[in-house]
Amino acid sequence: MKSEVNDILPQPVRRSLVKFGADLSIARRKRRLTVAMMCERLGVSKSTWRRMEKGDATVSMGAYSQALFVFGFGTPFAEMVDQRHDEQGLLLEVEHLPKRVTSHRPISFPGSTQ
Repeated sequence: MKSEVNDILPQPVRRSLVKFGADLSIARRKRRLTVAMMCERLGVSKSTWRRMEKGDATVSMGAYSQALFVFGFGTPFAEMVDQRHDEQGLLLEVEHLPKRVTSHRPISFPGSTQ
């Protein structure tokens, strides 16, 4: 699964995750926290923490969010896609958004070969 996720990730996203992981490592060391201390505070295994420090895309957002909280960054995911700050989304009329989005079956025309 890991290779499948990495295969579909755009290069800029992959680079940003690697940088994010490196930043987590620096934040931990600046605070003089050991890997064992971080694992205890996050409730993850050492191997998961190491994957986080490498920016592994298969680690859950919850684990990354908990790490940011432990480091004192609060809850940054709460504001990240907040509709009040979504400029492109504000251009759309929120009231007219459908409750669900479903895919429609392709229309077949008489005489077509589908």
